[in-house]
Amino acid sequence: MRRPLVAGNWKMNGSMQEVSVLLNALAALELPGDVDVAVFPGMLYLAQAGSTLKGIAVGAQDCAVSAGFGAMTGETSATQLKDAGCSMVLVGHSERRELQCESDDTVAGKFVAAQSAGLVPVLCVGETLQQREQGRAIETVTEQVEAVIRVAGIDAFADAVLAYEPVWAIGTGLTATPEQAQQVHEALRGVIACHSAGIAQGLRILYGGSVKADNATELFAQEDIDGGLVGGASLDAEEFGAICRAAGN
Repeated sequence: MRRPLVAGNWKMNGSMQEVSVLLNALAALELPGDVDVAVFPGMLYLAQAGSTLKGIAVGAQDCAVSAGFGAMTGETSATQLKDAGCSMVLVGHSERRELQCESDDTVAGKFVAAQSAGLVPVLCVGETLQQREQGRAIETVTEQVEAVIRVAGIDAFADAVLAYEPVWAIGTGLTATPEQAQQVHEALRGVIACHSAGIAQGLRILYGGSVKADNATELFAQEDIDGGLVGGASLDAEEFGAICRAAGN
């Protein structure tokens, strides 16, 4: 039985004061004991989150391709993130792929760098609206996963998380139907199973894309959806708590 995971991606949101209020509200929540919970604040607030939250994992939103130290101005390595108290890191989020022109090869490099430093990578994959309308949704996410398998090997997915985020549903208010999401999740598990049935069975695959308290229960009820990567709703502690409770149900 895969243990559910609900992760909140705060993106580029929050001031020091706003983050403090949010962290204190999260710390006061009564969260289900059978659900893993994580938050991914902006880089400036990682230490603040780590010192405030107990029982909630803290992860970063990105890491450098190079795992250690070096002359890479503006970058933060997985080793530094681990030193700062992080246990997880997002790699390949669609906003990074688009805004920073990150290729599948770059994402694969970050995945490897994260694991080499002892972080759990959360590999984000997803298709654009155009790719879905062309009937290429599953083909697209398969290519994104296979690119990482070629570099990292299938065994690396025994200590990783996969997150399916249809690009057309991120921050738009649109959400894939539970049936649409399940179809892609099932296909993704099948991609992993082609390499290792055991790893596929244990791999947690999260759904992201306008997850809210009012749609979380139906989404999480799908056989291959093991929780959520939550965006805007994770900035509201009560809403985020409700999503976590939905995963526990």
